[in-house]
Amino acid sequence: MIETTKSYMNLGDGQLYYETAGAGMPLVFSHAAFLDSRMFDAVWEPLAKHFRVIRYDMRGFGKSSPVTGPLCRRTDLLQLLNHLDVTDAHLVGCSNGGQLSLDLALEQPQRVASLTLVGSTPSGFELRGEPPRHLFEMFDAMQQGDNDLSNELQIRIWLDGEHREPQQVDSALRKKALEMNRIPVSQSTFFIADTQPVNPLDPPAIARLESVKCPALVIAGALDHSEVLRAANEMAERIPNARKALIESAGHVPGYEQPDRFVKLLLDFLGSKGV
Repeated sequence: MIETTKSYMNLGDGQLYYETAGAGMPLVFSHAAFLDSRMFDAVWEPLAKHFRVIRYDMRGFGKSSPVTGPLCRRTDLLQLLNHLDVTDAHLVGCSNGGQLSLDLALEQPQRVASLTLVGSTPSGFELRGEPPRHLFEMFDAMQQGDNDLSNELQIRIWLDGEHREPQQVDSALRKKALEMNRIPVSQSTFFIADTQPVNPLDPPAIARLESVKCPALVIAGALDHSEVLRAANEMAERIPNARKALIESAGHVPGYEQPDRFVKLLLDFLGSKGV
């Protein structure tokens, strides 16, 4: 059992909860915007054997403070790196966590040794075609304050996905996802903090993928929404020194569903970079 240190960082108008374990080069996880840092439970110890692993709950998620207004998520991540005296790190971000990690790598390239973008779309990426099923029904539930229905529909969209029904997803993972997502749903995190974020990257990442300086690994679940898969292809093609990996039988959060495969991909990628 690897010892984990648990703590809070003050942000002036709230607190950010974070955990650290292991030693060596920092490896920093940013979670998806419907889960929290617990989504990395199954990969935490295996990776702490090789790195100084760091994970945190974004504000409005998990054990961090509720949000009080619009935020710049990448600024919170940068403040955490500064708080922990991390000058150079491997960033691993899932979904929205990948988007903010990519934005930070473009804004602060000297701070990022590598990027692993999981189920992510770059900022400024424009979705095409039909929206995910259940999306409008979910927005209706959110506006009506039906937290139970909103929570369930978000998990159908982001965990079950387009190609599976709830009974086709691991029941324990699904139950845990519902527990994690209930926190931001009950606190209206998305509406308060993320509909109009502060200081968006300008120009957005989609306009300057060729400017990414560090090695990048783009991971997608084969069962994810087609637009997320299109974004993965575009990032892999346009980011210099990028590679792409597809995880079969997984949706939008493949590292959560297939942690052993995810750990192997990540170690192979980082090992190939001589770290």
